[in-house]
Amino acid sequence: MFEFSEQSLALQARLTAFMEEHIYPNEAAYAAQLEAATDRFAYLPLMDELKAKARSQGLWNLFIPPSLAEFSEHGGLSNVDYAPLAEIMGRVLWSPEVFNCNAPDTGNMEVFMKYATAEQREQWLNPLLEGDIRSSYAMTEPHVASSDATNIELSIRRDGGEWVLNGRKWFITGAMYERTRILIVMGKSDPDNPSRHKQQTQVLVPKDTPGVRLVRPLTTLGYDDAPIGHAEILFEDVRVPLDNVLLGEGRGFEIAQGRLGPGRIHHCMRLIGAAQRSLELACRRVNSRTTFGRTLSQHQSVREDIARCFSEIEMARLLVLKTCSKMDEVGAKGAIDMIAASKTSVPLMVQAIIDRCIQMHGAGGLTDDYCMAEAFNYARWCRQADGPDQVHQMALGKQIIARYADSP
Repeated sequence: MFEFSEQSLALQARLTAFMEEHIYPNEAAYAAQLEAATDRFAYLPLMDELKAKARSQGLWNLFIPPSLAEFSEHGGLSNVDYAPLAEIMGRVLWSPEVFNCNAPDTGNMEVFMKYATAEQREQWLNPLLEGDIRSSYAMTEPHVASSDATNIELSIRRDGGEWVLNGRKWFITGAMYERTRILIVMGKSDPDNPSRHKQQTQVLVPKDTPGVRLVRPLTTLGYDDAPIGHAEILFEDVRVPLDNVLLGEGRGFEIAQGRLGPGRIHHCMRLIGAAQRSLELACRRVNSRTTFGRTLSQHQSVREDIARCFSEIEMARLLVLKTCSKMDEVGAKGAIDMIAASKTSVPLMVQAIIDRCIQMHGAGGLTDDYCMAEAFNYARWCRQADGPDQVHQMALGKQIIARYADSP
């Protein structure tokens, strides 16, 4: 059984109280502000109000692990201790930003903490930690199978004292957001290098750099995820100083591998919160509706679906906690097997759980009157984000076969 620290338990109580006092009562107001906005990707005044409240209560930057605690007065929690906090935040899809714990910024902040120079941290990490700006991670491309990161084609070449970028990216989360200021861009700087894993470089590109063009916002199952959103971006002769390189030329693949592991498990943590809330809503729903002379909750098929949802949430939660425990012990690289197991199992399981809960709500479950349709969309695109399931299953299967093939 997993035990949480006193710090985590105290934060869980405070975060739950904050959600009940400030987040759930403002879901309708948040939707109304978004609907009324002339620009769907502009910041919402309500978000700033809630962020100020959260920060004043110390509910800020909770994702930062102990190894990086020097960068913030907040955080310093193990992965196991952070998991229930991310689950609580995941009950409302937009709430992680209130606590400065939203993707892709958490992963990008870790990139700056681990790989950036002091000057780069001063310029970009500090405003991100303060919640003053937002960021994007530009890796996926429309014309290649980006699940194999060595396929990336965006060109990064030296020209005097500058990097010149040319290429196209898409499904770049956060790029549409008005407050996004910096893009971490991965491209190919040395295509002829005999090592396929040393051909890539990552550079920092301010969003307002000439040649950076937001082509269009993108949707997933019809959702544009405003105001953060996802975008297709065209880089046309974009020039940035050589000092904007991260870690060093040819080390882009290394950065990508170091960044994506924690982000994958954070998505799983939040998805469990979305599933748990969906189950709770379904239980209330089936106890309040009557068909054929009795409540829905009295029908055997409904009880079976509720039981299955409960069991699968518990399985997903335990898998995530076991993964977190291994990450705390040996780091993300050493826990790659458990991260892959979680990444390929939890979103698929949560998708099925939410689907059952939608069904119990009838046609209403498909609408924005409830949180489930958008949560289903989140679970579905998580099966593509940070690498599609098939790639992780292929790598995990290879690792497990090697582990046991020669066993007696």
